[in-house]
Amino acid sequence: MKHYQFLSLKKVNEPYVDEIRAAWEQILDDGWYLHGKFAAHLERELADLCHVGHAVACSNGLDALRLIFRAYVEMGVMQHGDEVIVPANTYVASVLAVTDNGLVPVFADIDETTMNLDFAQAEQKITPRTKAIMVVHLYGSPCWSPDAVRLAERYGVKIVEDNAQAIGASSRFAGLHGTHATGGLGDVAAFSFYPTKNIGAMGDAGAVVTSDKQLASAVRALANYGADTRYHNIYRGLNCRMDELQAAVLCVKLGHLEEITVARRERAAIYDAHIRNPQIVKPRIFSEDVQVWHQYEIRVPKRRDEFRDYMARHGVETDIHYAVPPHLQPCYRQYAAIELPVTCRLASEIVSLPVSESMPVGDIAEIAAIANGF
Repeated sequence: MKHYQFLSLKKVNEPYVDEIRAAWEQILDDGWYLHGKFAAHLERELADLCHVGHAVACSNGLDALRLIFRAYVEMGVMQHGDEVIVPANTYVASVLAVTDNGLVPVFADIDETTMNLDFAQAEQKITPRTKAIMVVHLYGSPCWSPDAVRLAERYGVKIVEDNAQAIGASSRFAGLHGTHATGGLGDVAAFSFYPTKNIGAMGDAGAVVTSDKQLASAVRALANYGADTRYHNIYRGLNCRMDELQAAVLCVKLGHLEEITVARRERAAIYDAHIRNPQIVKPRIFSEDVQVWHQYEIRVPKRRDEFRDYMARHGVETDIHYAVPPHLQPCYRQYAAIELPVTCRLASEIVSLPVSESMPVGDIAEIAAIANGF
């Protein structure tokens, strides 16, 4: 029986091995491992990609979010006890960054069609203590609409993007500063370069991007022990720096972002055209947005676990993103009683199908055919 692996990082990285090896040889020859030319080049490329003024490379995606909120606290924009509205359907890291800085997460339900934040639900959660709304571009699909701009302007809240899954995506709607690229839609954005991401490191890495010069300076200092210059610590900071080895990998792979995105969009289109099982709810493709398909997330109402067992018996690996919403995690048990019906129902229905650019398109069509047989 043929086996369809959900994701092979070896196959994903194979096309870039020679370029990465050459870049690492430069680092070995230079003997410069932190704050070097590769990190600086990556920051310029990320800022250009998002049409913003500043980018700060850091250690991982969670730290990127943590640094954003810590910087806002240090700048006096937020204080302990202030509220941040977060989508209920997200990875727990989105919430950890909020609580780690003494801020209060306020969970808002999601739109069933996009599986992203429902801005009408978010508006209902706004109070005088609300200082930010976090938009998570989950699965590589932009979470944006004119409502986001309206809420920012009407209530004076910051819009923080969790862009961990959506590098290279863009929205048909303009952001706060007129740009359309995710990462540049709100006030500030966090990136993750975890190895499984569309652009992944060979270890872990992240970044913060923004057009706010003061915020960028605070983030950069906080990530470097709180120092703005050597031996001058203006904050009680952290050690959240990206090393040159990871920066070099990301510089190489970022140069192939367009072809990676095209490949993933092609595979998503094949699923969309070939899956015809009425028991399966396919994700909606928005032709006017650029969705980058970090995950291809279908829904199988009432029979999700049966479907996964069936796919496994036919050699297809699947996954779930995410089976347990953050508000139902043991560490956030105080929020367990909150009613978030769409999020909780979808958590019992969603299934991730393989969509990696390294998987042959013929395999994608075969997986669709197997799914149709359920």
